[in-house]
Amino acid sequence: MAERSLFTSESVTMGHPDKVSDQISDAILDDLLSQDPNSRVAVETLVTTGLALIAGEITTQGYCDFDKVARQTIEEIGYTNPDMGFHYEDVAVLSAIHGQSGDIAQGVDEGKGLHSDQGAGDQGMMFGFACNETPEHMPLPILLARKLVDELANARETSEMYFLRPDGKSQVTVEYVDGAPARVDTIVISTQHTPEADLEKDIKPKIIDELIRKVVPGELLDENTIFHVNPTGNFVKGGPAADTGLTGRKIIVDTYGGRGRHGGGAFSGKDPSKVDRSAAYMGRYIAKNIVAAGLATRAEVQFAYAIGYPDPVSVHVDTFGTNTVCEEKISSAVSKVFKMKPAEIVRQLNLLRPIYLLTTNYGHFGKNAPEITWEKTDKVKALQRAVK
Repeated sequence: MAERSLFTSESVTMGHPDKVSDQISDAILDDLLSQDPNSRVAVETLVTTGLALIAGEITTQGYCDFDKVARQTIEEIGYTNPDMGFHYEDVAVLSAIHGQSGDIAQGVDEGKGLHSDQGAGDQGMMFGFACNETPEHMPLPILLARKLVDELANARETSEMYFLRPDGKSQVTVEYVDGAPARVDTIVISTQHTPEADLEKDIKPKIIDELIRKVVPGELLDENTIFHVNPTGNFVKGGPAADTGLTGRKIIVDTYGGRGRHGGGAFSGKDPSKVDRSAAYMGRYIAKNIVAAGLATRAEVQFAYAIGYPDPVSVHVDTFGTNTVCEEKISSAVSKVFKMKPAEIVRQLNLLRPIYLLTTNYGHFGKNAPEITWEKTDKVKALQRAVK
């Protein structure tokens, strides 16, 4: 008898309050990296009605006009109507920034701490994940959830759906049969809208017929698929005027939708000396190459680091029993093909560039863009040779 199960993942639009915060933090990071690639940045943003508060630690040779960057980011997101209660021209932008702790800096700066190599910017564990459910080597539920909110943004920006406003969420439940995705069971779309839009006449039919059916392959939908569109009945008030946003509060949305494990560290606003970000990108790079090489159909890589220490204190590869060669051989091949010290990760993935605003919306993994180097599968042949 076939084994059936359901798995659900969610995503959020660029106008979701937490994502507004993430985008401001990453816009600041990019601005500083464009001036000084060695900038050390750890910036958090809080947004609420009429306020954007920026706090954190920055050490740089560059200069960031926080007020200008925050307003420009909010405008590009789409908060351009004063009726929304959060407007790029009217919001108060406050900042509380100081330099990176000298105790941390001496462990991260190459040649200044107890070790000659650059050490990790913090302790902790980071995970990378990949599977063969989609061409992007991402789990299907999170990939569909992201494509839905991406299309929501496109429909809003092109005015295809006049009633859309920036805030929104998606949620996709996929039914698996014997471990493989078979159909979409339930889709939830919650989207902020103009006051005059009618749920039954305007919003539901357009979202279901012109958005969901455009994004989700027809073979995954059937007569039993359930659609929930704005299930509260009304979503006029949204964004930071309705809910406070914080940087780093969407870590599962940013990664694998709950399918891969997460070490707990957020990404946005952090320069790549912070292994919370860079090692998670490296873990994805390794896991994706393992799956693309045919060594497993599902792979997860865990790193753990000690602050100021250059080598990972542990590296673990788990293929969940889907490996096609001995898992010990895969682990050995990974250690031969990839370098995992923080400075080596930065060099391999070319991370000292202002590329991070590209990652902020619709997940940090599974995107096909040349700037996102951790999505490359250029180590496939090297891994295949190393396991022989």
